[in-house]
Amino acid sequence: MFEHIIPSKTRRKILELFFTHIDENYYLRKVVRLIDEEVNAVKRELDILNEEKVLTKERRLNKVFYNINKNYRFYDEFLRIFTKTGQLPAMIYSNLPKIGKIKYIALSTKYAKKISIKEDEIYLLFVGTIVIPEITAIINEVEKNFGREINYTAMTEEEFIFRKKNNDPFIWRFLKQPKIMLVGVEEELLK
Repeated sequence: MFEHIIPSKTRRKILELFFTHIDENYYLRKVVRLIDEEVNAVKRELDILNEEKVLTKERRLNKVFYNINKNYRFYDEFLRIFTKTGQLPAMIYSNLPKIGKIKYIALSTKYAKKISIKEDEIYLLFVGTIVIPEITAIINEVEKNFGREINYTAMTEEEFIFRKKNNDPFIWRFLKQPKIMLVGVEEELLK
């Protein structure tokens, strides 16, 4: 998918590892094992990403640990990109025809950042003619790796428009927060 934008396969794998595990830090040999690439190639790419300030490094005893630099100027953009390549979006994209006739699917950036949400909040909004058992199956599978419940809501386009027009606090609380559009255009979602 990114082969033409990021030609280095090793760099793509490293970026995906760090942007899908934003609170983790890794040392060289662990990165080598996790992405299954040659140690010299991994070391070279880690050095480049550190030099460009995408990653930071910290020496602890005899190991150098790397982690994502959340102050990197394109942090949010990369987080959105690599979230779209993660397990949940991948399963949604591969099952789109089974899910129904979709107008919008929006994913909260709280999901990408693995931030806990309140009971009355959602990570995911589906708008359209939705086949709920298909979504439930996907969500149940992803929850095994996510480590907690993935709250979501699904509604028809008519219900969504009605609730938006009537200033439904549940809908507007979700719409006002940063989100990643998996299907549809954000400007149209917010109209």
